[in-house]
Amino acid sequence: MALRWQARLSIAAILFMCTEDTLSLGDRTMDNMDRHASQGRPRNQLLVDPSSLKSKAEPTFDYSQNTNVTALVGKTAYLTCRVRNLGDKTVSWVRHRDIHILTAGDYTYTSDQRFQALPVQNRDQNSEWSEWTLCIKWAQERDKGLYECQISTIPVKAHQFHLNVVVPTATILGGPDLYVGAGSTINLTCAIHFSSEPPAFIFWYYNENVLSYDSPRGGVSVITEKGTDVTTSWLLIQTAQPSDSGEYRCTPSNANTASIKVHVLNGERPEAMQTGTAGPILSSSCLLVSLIILYISSL
Repeated sequence: MALRWQARLSIAAILFMCTEDTLSLGDRTMDNMDRHASQGRPRNQLLVDPSSLKSKAEPTFDYSQNTNVTALVGKTAYLTCRVRNLGDKTVSWVRHRDIHILTAGDYTYTSDQRFQALPVQNRDQNSEWSEWTLCIKWAQERDKGLYECQISTIPVKAHQFHLNVVVPTATILGGPDLYVGAGSTINLTCAIHFSSEPPAFIFWYYNENVLSYDSPRGGVSVITEKGTDVTTSWLLIQTAQPSDSGEYRCTPSNANTASIKVHVLNGERPEAMQTGTAGPILSSSCLLVSLIILYISSL
């Protein structure tokens, strides 16, 4: 009996050892197979490309741009939107007051031929900046308002621009009424603003009639100083008389008409009466010219 149990134990021990060897052999065999397979596997399948983990940069606007644009009526207005990292997205221009898409990329989506999408300008491949311009020809006052530059992201990114359309304007300083003392010099100053170029001519009117500088009355002269932003015209009338009272108008060739009523008083000095000469002080060059004119006319 004892011999039989010993024989069974020996057989069990042999089977256990064989099983352990087989498992060990199997583990080693699988380990060798994996090592062999990994040696033949391409390296790019073993390592993850770090660049693939980086997300693409989101498109963004250049917020340093001036978003308040002023254009002259009848001239061309330009709204330019700078975008970075646009990628495969599209830039569109939308008019805010009626949510009307005007342009998308280089294409125009309006029947109003005054609107045009200009080709992309100054695309810098290094900095990934690009410019998208909305062109409005022959700008009208009704064109003023908000416009949105939009990027076709989800959700849509928008950057607002405000367009102001101005009309060249003439203004006579000191109006609407000007009081001067008899015997003094009337100095009327007409300033023309918002003009893209100086007016070709400026006419002065007195009671609906063009002032004649060589009239028998004499003592009437005009000094005009043209500038890039403002053009100024001074009307000088020496030795003012009550008969010089009336309406004076300044009419530039490229702006509206401005008017003022002049009252020449004898002895009365209302608070509104001008002292010496009316209007702002002349520039040094114009003051010198006016003094020379006054001197020559007194000879």
